[in-house]
Amino acid sequence: MDQQAVLDEFRSVDALLEGHFKLSSGMHSSVYLQCARVLMNPDRAARLCKAFTDKLLATGVEIDLVISPAMGGVIVGYEVARQLGVDGFFVERVDGEFAMRRGFAIPKGARILMMEDVVTTGLSSRECIKTINDLGGNVVAAGCLINRSGGTADVGVPLTALATIKAPIFDADNIPEDLKDVPAVKPGSRGLK
Repeated sequence: MDQQAVLDEFRSVDALLEGHFKLSSGMHSSVYLQCARVLMNPDRAARLCKAFTDKLLATGVEIDLVISPAMGGVIVGYEVARQLGVDGFFVERVDGEFAMRRGFAIPKGARILMMEDVVTTGLSSRECIKTINDLGGNVVAAGCLINRSGGTADVGVPLTALATIKAPIFDADNIPEDLKDVPAVKPGSRGLK
């Protein structure tokens, strides 16, 4: 699946939006990707995650376990784990920090893929990887469906993306003139702050 086909999957369900958006990082953008909409159909999710796992496995990496950050990474992480034939679970924020709950445990020596839906700056990915490593994990790779940094985000381990785009991001005090009078919306899960 080439990059255009991936983006067409997003466009087909209005999951690639244009306007003025506030991202979970606090940054602003004129482009927003709503992965929950593209993953709501199991066949589409399986198709995208199969294309991703094919691309990941072509790098030669071996994976024993997939761990994703909640909330956005849960569906994609589960489906990638299913495609790889390994277990998958998630970490979630407790008092603003990622934590492992629900009886999940990292098997000793497991080679872990940290799987996200979208990477923008890489901050959440780095936080998730740090938590996994602090709990004795061995994150050998990271993955996402869309890397919106244009390939510049550094998550500290090799990052495989199904598609890479360069979506503009802006500080709140540096909004472009054409967006200044457009109210920022936050279609994601954390709400507009």
